[in-house]
Amino acid sequence: MGWGRFARIWTGRGWLWRACVIIFTLLVPAPIILLLIFRFVPIPGTPDMLRALVTGKGVHYSWSSNISPRLERAVIAAEDQNFCRHNGFDWDAIQKAMKDHERTGKRLRGASTISQQTARTLFLVPMRSWIRKGLETYLTVLIEALWPKQRILDAYLNLVDWGDGIFGAQAAAEAYFGTDASALTGAQAARLAAILPNPHRWRAARPGRYVARRAAALQGRSAMVVRDGLNFCVK
Repeated sequence: MGWGRFARIWTGRGWLWRACVIIFTLLVPAPIILLLIFRFVPIPGTPDMLRALVTGKGVHYSWSSNISPRLERAVIAAEDQNFCRHNGFDWDAIQKAMKDHERTGKRLRGASTISQQTARTLFLVPMRSWIRKGLETYLTVLIEALWPKQRILDAYLNLVDWGDGIFGAQAAAEAYFGTDASALTGAQAARLAAILPNPHRWRAARPGRYVARRAAALQGRSAMVVRDGLNFCVK
């Protein structure tokens, strides 16, 4: 089909047809193509980084292909101990979170896997809605289907927001400890993992009492990750 014929078909159809084509393209071919590309090349940025730039907060970000295994273990211990065992969704954690929500009435939280957080970070803006949750679920399925676990974890560590416009392990290691992401110590890695639930309030370089306790616990749990083989799917 030539470009002229395509243009005539495009302009000749109604707005609803064109809207359906655009939505289909955004939901199916576009994310699949991007995921296939980003499986092999560094990811240039995320919607959250763009938002930070637009709002004047600034962005500190650089992709690293050599992140310390200590940080990988600490993040698995902190965020998703079943990362290597699930296919994107930790149903046991989801059920536990729902039971806690029913018992306490507090906002549902604590059940997102690293795969879900990677999908959310890579494609979506930080806002809460059922539509966004549905898109996150769909994109998580795509990521698990198209990427190996190592790539999912690498992307998460390189893109996650570590507070104050600091995105990714390399920028966080430089900003908080003046070192490279590959050279993080066990204590430094545990501190970075400890502040992930609230990086805009907690500090890795000068942790308060709660973060210090949480980081110490994560160092022990990181050792358990190795002992119990919970990181068997990554290097």
